[in-house]
Amino acid sequence: MQRSILPRALIMKVSVIVPTYNERENLEELFSRIDKALKDYDYEIIVVDDDSPDETWKKAQELSSVYPVKVIRRINEKGLSSAVIRGFKEASGDVFVVMDADLQHPPEVIPELLKRIKEGADLAIASRYVKGGRVENWPLYRKLISKGAIMIARVALPKIRSIKDPVSGFFALKRNVVDNVNLNPIGFKILLEILIKGRYSRVEEVPFTFGTRLSGESKLKGKTMLNYLRHVYRLMKWEGEIDRLVKFSIVGLSGVAVNEGFLWLFVKMGIRKEVAVLPSTELSVINNFIWNDLWTFKDLRKGSVLRRFFQFHIAALIGVFAQLLIYWALLFLGVHYLISNLVGIGASFIVRYIFNRHVTWS
Repeated sequence: MQRSILPRALIMKVSVIVPTYNERENLEELFSRIDKALKDYDYEIIVVDDDSPDETWKKAQELSSVYPVKVIRRINEKGLSSAVIRGFKEASGDVFVVMDADLQHPPEVIPELLKRIKEGADLAIASRYVKGGRVENWPLYRKLISKGAIMIARVALPKIRSIKDPVSGFFALKRNVVDNVNLNPIGFKILLEILIKGRYSRVEEVPFTFGTRLSGESKLKGKTMLNYLRHVYRLMKWEGEIDRLVKFSIVGLSGVAVNEGFLWLFVKMGIRKEVAVLPSTELSVINNFIWNDLWTFKDLRKGSVLRRFFQFHIAALIGVFAQLLIYWALLFLGVHYLISNLVGIGASFIVRYIFNRHVTWS
């Protein structure tokens, strides 16, 4: 379709990338609303369809006589993230917008995303979890899954800890953010992959209301959560966070040896078991700080060593609090004091790593 050239506040071409599977009934409304939202833009819609049984691809082709739609029908390949990546390759725009076809992502938000891009953002995310954003009609379990997924990502990947909705499926980005970037995500969370691997300096989040699905099929299937965890693990490995965690664990094991050894020694010296754990734990904290500062987090050191040592102690105290509660509880239940202490140490490990990675050596 030949579109008239209009005066534009934004001199850019926008490629709206829409991965689809059984979304035939939504397309006409979706395209109409995109057209109204982008009336002042030169734009194209790239539909990447995974050979939908309801012939979504065919409906999109029919609508291409009315709207600037390019249809890619994939026969032997499936998956939302790979569909988006294919859309990136086929798009001719300066800015890409990624959104679902199920009308839960309102096209009316696109101009605000593009405004943020014009104002200097490299990536603008339509967010459910910044002030003004919300989710409509989700059951409690869906909210818990969503919040849990975000918490896992922000804890495991410190680079994105300030982003409220790093798993959103609705966002805009400059082409150069992903140009020549090797994107290879698992599952549906393509934004997470872009946030870790993409080239950008400024990200902004725009609040929106995540609406109710009108028709089509939800993408939340049984394998989704497992694939998400696999994806986070792969990104941690790519970022070097797995290597760091392994180093932290090795240092922690040396601390266990120090802790258990001195605990045994102090008890042999006649100090009560309930008290002997305190100095043995402090000695292990000092041991762990030295090795983590020199080895695990050496590339992240900044500020004074005394500040890091103080913050490391805060992390240790939080971990020790949990450790001591478990230690004393197991002693009360009659468990051997060395085993009780070992269980307590294990329980505090994750808390200490998270605090140190995000605070002490952030």
